[in-house]
Amino acid sequence: MKVNEDLRTILPKQTIEQNGTQNRSKIFSQMVEKHESKLHEEQWKQLLNELEEAGERLSKSRNMHDLSKFKRLVKRLIRETIEFGMGVKESKSWDFYGNRRNLKIVSQIDQKLVELTEEILNKEKDAVNILGKIGEIKGLIVNLYT
Repeated sequence: MKVNEDLRTILPKQTIEQNGTQNRSKIFSQMVEKHESKLHEEQWKQLLNELEEAGERLSKSRNMHDLSKFKRLVKRLIRETIEFGMGVKESKSWDFYGNRRNLKIVSQIDQKLVELTEEILNKEKDAVNILGKIGEIKGLIVNLYT
């Protein structure tokens, strides 16, 4: 009988210790997630600033080097956005024939980058058109973030 009584007193202490450890572990993981999300948000904002600077440089110079840097930054920003859970926005619409269409903002950004490349290559377009495309891309990226 004594053995059973001893076991009963020890068992609740072990469960209390396990629950306390689980709570501490949970609190610690929540703190890590909070700091990690702040870090990702800061990195995203820094990338957005770099993109803005590259866009201004591209609108002034209109050369292939600045265009490739701008495109690289946009793709990196999209990759980081998707990777760190900010998500890809999806919109649903109907086409002229009544069929349902699903559009993703990432594909819209990619399409605008192709259009921007064509305008840079033609060199006949005004800087205003180029600035407009850069503004559209930035707007789509901001929509992706919010």
